[in-house]
Amino acid sequence: MRVCEFCLQFRDDGTCSLGLPLPKTMTCRDFNPELEKFCSDRKDFVDPKQLVQMATYFGIKGPELRKVKAMAAREETSRLENSLAARALTGSSS
Repeated sequence: MRVCEFCLQFRDDGTCSLGLPLPKTMTCRDFNPELEKFCSDRKDFVDPKQLVQMATYFGIKGPELRKVKAMAAREETSRLENSLAARALTGSSS
């Protein structure tokens, strides 16, 4: 398993869209994690801790793990905002 498999830049043909050579370790300075690479269905995402546990299980650490944490926090914030907006819409239509 490579860090690339969790990255937005990783293509189906096994290459990096940035043209970088694939790293042999779980590090890459241009690592850009994507939720769909961790959870095939966005509904499977429970909370940020879930993604952090998955990332550490697969050997992601250091700056790459911080990027996973940031991505998970953004997703959590986005879900909360969407939930609040949906409640506001349903509350105002009554």
